[in-house]
Amino acid sequence: MDRTTFRKMYETDIYNQAGVQGYAYVPHGISVAVSDPRKMDVPGTNPEQLLGLALSTCLNATLQAIEAEQGLEHQASVHVHVTMGKSNTGLEFLVEALVRIPNVSSEQAQKMLQLAEKRCPVSKLLSGSANYSVLLVDEDSLS
Repeated sequence: MDRTTFRKMYETDIYNQAGVQGYAYVPHGISVAVSDPRKMDVPGTNPEQLLGLALSTCLNATLQAIEAEQGLEHQASVHVHVTMGKSNTGLEFLVEALVRIPNVSSEQAQKMLQLAEKRCPVSKLLSGSANYSVLLVDEDSLS
């Protein structure tokens, strides 16, 4: 990123003081209970879910803007699947985004998705990782 051309549009602060045994919060905003994803009996969300929420929301909002630019009604949908696993380097996430863009040709959908990947800040953040993939899917394979 060229910081000389970076123009701040929004910023926020998020805090977590207890890991996966308490809350993550935005001052004067939301507070979210967090828990260890391996302990299903403990209420709360976890980093995997928060990452998936961030990516699915950002990528779909970007697709919504692209659809609007092309005079299309917003119909795209995004399903993100996040897996936590352990490799020889420790814990890792595998992130797969499944994107459906109905009512356009497959060529147009692919171009729209490529543009969205380049414009979505969360996708750009993940794009250098071998653990991140984005796939265009048909209408029947996304639920």
